[in-house]
Amino acid sequence: MTGQIVIVGAGVAGATAARTLRSSGYTGRIVLVGAEQHAPYRRPMVSKDLLAGTRELERCLLESESYWAGSDIELRVGTTVTDLCTDRGRVCLSTGESLGYDSLLLATGARARRLEHHPPLRVRTLRGVADIAALRAAIATGPLLIVGAGLVGLEVAATVRGLGGQAQVVNASAGPLDRVVPHEVSALVRDLHAEHGVRIDNDVELTGIEQIDSHGVVATATDGRTWSAASALVAIGADPDTALARTAGLEISDGILVDAHFHTSAPGVFAAGDVAARFTPQRRRHERDQHWNSAQAQGAAAAKSMLGQPDTDLEIPWGWSTQYGVNLQFAGWPHPCEDLVVRGSIADRDFIALALTEGALVGAVAVGRPRDLRTARELIAGGAVHPRADWAEAAELAELKREVQPVRQ
Repeated sequence: MTGQIVIVGAGVAGATAARTLRSSGYTGRIVLVGAEQHAPYRRPMVSKDLLAGTRELERCLLESESYWAGSDIELRVGTTVTDLCTDRGRVCLSTGESLGYDSLLLATGARARRLEHHPPLRVRTLRGVADIAALRAAIATGPLLIVGAGLVGLEVAATVRGLGGQAQVVNASAGPLDRVVPHEVSALVRDLHAEHGVRIDNDVELTGIEQIDSHGVVATATDGRTWSAASALVAIGADPDTALARTAGLEISDGILVDAHFHTSAPGVFAAGDVAARFTPQRRRHERDQHWNSAQAQGAAAAKSMLGQPDTDLEIPWGWSTQYGVNLQFAGWPHPCEDLVVRGSIADRDFIALALTEGALVGAVAVGRPRDLRTARELIAGGAVHPRADWAEAAELAELKREVQPVRQ
């Protein structure tokens, strides 16, 4: 199969797409364009091992740098796409070069969200390798105030404590991670950080962060409370990088809208990863999934679609977070409002919490039970429905896999 495919974005979605194209027999030209100066790497390591300095970047690469040339994949690092013309099937690069394409994948990822009033000094964000040195230097100067109790903010807090530094977290919602995990698990996360000397203040609406002098910052809430620190990290999520797609006239709504097989509104143009708002048949709506594993799976699935070989099995979002040596795993959509069945003990940090909707398993969160989490992913994908008592009382979760078939798209 010949032709020319251009992939915009060299994160895990774009890199996986390039690798999948080659492993699936595509013999045409592949150009992988990445804005960062590095070969594709494992971004989850940024807030953990790379920030802590316990692992070098070379050990976090998705592939060795020689792999890309050896696989005849043209990797253009430090390069951006400045213009996209879907009518002509061409992209313009920051190098001044113009490339035609038969198929195009937009895997432009997301950009760290910033506060409206964000001073230029002593307030950081963390999205990639380029942000690490400044944040590590900030941690060395004194206490770090972390704005946001999502995965990045909490992982950084744990890393700071591991480095011997001080951290405090302010959070706009009612509890850490409470937008993605049940309340009971959010409380576990809160207690875990408290045990390690990190206080999390919830329901905090900041008016902004000011630099009080050359040695510190102060954050002020609408109710008058203040927090002082040597520096601050804003970790309040990320916005999809849709600028290129928007100027090209693609349909956008909290990400580039794609169907179940990653087609955008423009012929021959696909999107995957953090930038894509994919139609999920099981949920019957477009959703943007920002987990690393999902981006990897989407990159592979998008590549298959570009080759006219779309996958039919439903990919269930899943991910993990390691904090203070505790590995929290999650799958599906474990929204806090679902009916919750806990197998094991949250207090003992040995459990799987199953989120149910009318007996159907829609999400799961686990600590210390990786095998159960893998089983839960299969059950969610298969559309498993059982009485609540079965979910709670089955001797093994795998017993409930009987007669479950994968959901087809």
